[in-house]
Amino acid sequence: MGAQLRSTAEELAVILWREHTVYRERSGGVVIRGEHVRRWISLAPAGGRDEVLVRAGRILDGGTTAPARSEAVVPLTAGTGVLAATCRRLLSEAAAEVAPVAPGRAAPKRPKQFKRSGKAKRSGKATRPKARGKHTGFGSWAILVCVAAVIALYVYSTATRG
Repeated sequence: MGAQLRSTAEELAVILWREHTVYRERSGGVVIRGEHVRRWISLAPAGGRDEVLVRAGRILDGGTTAPARSEAVVPLTAGTGVLAATCRRLLSEAAAEVAPVAPGRAAPKRPKQFKRSGKAKRSGKATRPKARGKHTGFGSWAILVCVAAVIALYVYSTATRG
């Protein structure tokens, strides 16, 4: 079934997109990626004999794949044309779910953690963790005292040996 699935995916990829990548999944299925349209199609063996599970989804920024938006089971005996029509329908469903919001409707608000103010808060300097104050902390003073004590001990021991 794997070889037949791979050859069917190759034929289907040529029909659907001029630029595509076909590769095998770990689960035994085959994925067709259309980077230029930012969509992917997965063909995997279904429960029945000579049936294939077709799933479609988006490719996110950075090249990672989003979970499947829609899926259907198609018999392999139906032919590449029927399979291509099913893939086009699933791809259009996936595209419709992420379509921009109509002008009369408000877009969903972003989560609070991603909100930004209109003005950038960065200066030209490299960003560092903000210090608690301008004064030297207790730990820094302790280290300085220890270093001074080691230097004083060295000077004392060299002066007494003379």
